Amino acid sequence: MNWEVFVTCAVTGVGDTTARSDRVPVTAEQIAASALEAAAAGAAIVHIHVRDPADGKGSREVDLYRDVVERIRASDTDVVINLTAGMGGDLVLGGDEAPLPFDEAATDLAGATERLAHVEELLPEICTLDCGSMNFAAGGDYVLVNTPGVLRAMAKRVRDLGVRPELEVFDSGHLVLVKDLIDEGLFDEPVLIQLCTGIPYGAPDDLLTLLALVNQLPSGAIFSLFSIGRMQIPFVAMAALAGANVRVGLEDNLYLSRGRLATNGELVERAVHILEGMNARVLGPEEVREKLRLRTAA
Repeated sequence: MNWEVFVTCAVTGVGDTTARSDRVPVTAEQIAASALEAAAAGAAIVHIHVRDPADGKGSREVDLYRDVVERIRASDTDVVINLTAGMGGDLVLGGDEAPLPFDEAATDLAGATERLAHVEELLPEICTLDCGSMNFAAGGDYVLVNTPGVLRAMAKRVRDLGVRPELEVFDSGHLVLVKDLIDEGLFDEPVLIQLCTGIPYGAPDDLLTLLALVNQLPSGAIFSLFSIGRMQIPFVAMAALAGANVRVGLEDNLYLSRGRLATNGELVERAVHILEGMNARVLGPEEVREKLRLRTAA
């Protein structure tokens, strides 16, 4: 049992969720406001993607990240900013009989330096590194591509920038690579890991799989875990019981209860209520900075 838990709110993500909920923030102003709402509700960390305001689709535009981050930093709300570096690894093949050429309209493949352009400019306290490739999302020909070479290059650059990487683990094999990178000295202590479950076709969100992942974690790692959809809320309690920290947010789940759309603030409030009901203490941003040994953001 983790008796001192920090909560991360994944504010918007990049999935096709805007058509299913008008609560999902799209513009930089909306994303920043929703992040601040989550912080006020008890999230110590906000995990940020950005979207193209014209069509709501995920974006890597540095200007959009800058707009969001500047709005959060200019506010009176203290919160740890965690920027995704997962964009730029999207490969969509041309079909089962003709995988080549790629679907150029849907494919977005970028090198390590380009994928970190917004991190290098804005210097958040945390950024994410997806620690492996996988078939991603049910059906279709979409592969999330994160090769060991690209990850090594990104890890080196993030370390040199003084940003704490959050290592996104979608299946047990990803932990093998994480341990290799630790052995190579690419991560400063403490290593921060996010166990991501319930995502097709990664680790399922059943108890035995979760415990298997937890039992394979590198020694001394600080970790969070989450599931998606209706399992997001039950996994708040599961995380604390497994010794983990918590992630909730509209990136992974749109509902507070059956048929009731949520805001990020409401999801964080529900998580805090569950944790405090278990007699766990919810940590604030300064305590998280000390726990994770974060360098102060620019």
